[in-house]
Amino acid sequence: MNGRIGPGAAYRLRWRRRGLLWRSFRSRRHLRPVNDRTARITPSAILAFSTIRNEIDRLPWFLEHHRRLGVDHFLIVDNASDDGSAEYLAAQADISLWHTDRSYRASRFGLDWMTWLQMRYAHGHWSLMLDADELLVYAHHETRTLHELTRWLEAQGRDVFGALMLDLYPQGPLGAHRYRAGEDPVAALPWFDPAPYRSQRQQPLGNLWVQGGLRERVFFAETPRRSPTLNKLPLVRWSRQYAYVNSCHSILPRPLNFGYDGPGSRMPCGVLLHTKFLPQSVKRASIEKQRREHFHAPDDFAGYYDQIAAGPDLWCVDSVRYENWRQLEACGLMQSGGW
Repeated sequence: MNGRIGPGAAYRLRWRRRGLLWRSFRSRRHLRPVNDRTARITPSAILAFSTIRNEIDRLPWFLEHHRRLGVDHFLIVDNASDDGSAEYLAAQADISLWHTDRSYRASRFGLDWMTWLQMRYAHGHWSLMLDADELLVYAHHETRTLHELTRWLEAQGRDVFGALMLDLYPQGPLGAHRYRAGEDPVAALPWFDPAPYRSQRQQPLGNLWVQGGLRERVFFAETPRRSPTLNKLPLVRWSRQYAYVNSCHSILPRPLNFGYDGPGSRMPCGVLLHTKFLPQSVKRASIEKQRREHFHAPDDFAGYYDQIAAGPDLWCVDSVRYENWRQLEACGLMQSGGW
């Protein structure tokens, strides 16, 4: 079921998609190549795309984790990092790196840059869109690669693999624990909220809207409709005619949005382990509040940043310690789909 829409709405969505592709094409002028190694991309390569800023603590594990999964080449835009991230990325043989000092917010939170790179390099490839604080897990990810997963998805006639973004957190005051670059962040953030999560479809895109979990419980209990969107479509068999609309929460053409049905779904899907709440998140909250580069209405989220900067204890009696993907499937947060 894809919730059919009328010809007028379909026409408007086609023009919306073309507009997104056009503005992304124009954004290519904002990117300066630092190390362009895209000539090394093979026809069967799985590609990962990301925009980063000052992620030197997360990058070693982020890259190692997704290399183990089978990512062949990373295409990364560095948004004016000053912590050594750019230099670290430039030294990696499987990374093509671009630099920009343009506004992240004005670029649709990096989507214009990412869409241009996907248009240019991802056509016909399985494309993985990730933030540096996200770690993809799926059924049997310890022993089966993304190449195996995507071959199975293709055999099932699927071009999209959805995921729930699952916040991980420590026990005790935020910022009081320790983390060193290169360590597994899950060891520092071993807890998650198994429930509640709620889902609904939005029109006219037909995109899913999943909310709930930790951040709603702690930061948006009184205004739950403002809590973060947790559904993503991070892995797509890409075409240069595709365009993400809002992060990778929604996509055009419209039918692709129905490739994920949220927590409790019977469709094959995974989880993005969200490692936002490492110790540096306390200091970073104050910085990001001043930069005003996140959220469409950043002033509405000033209190959210203030709460993080205060170092709250996110743990509660219903928190569950993370073990493995089988546990997530048992909680209904992901689905192997018989793979």
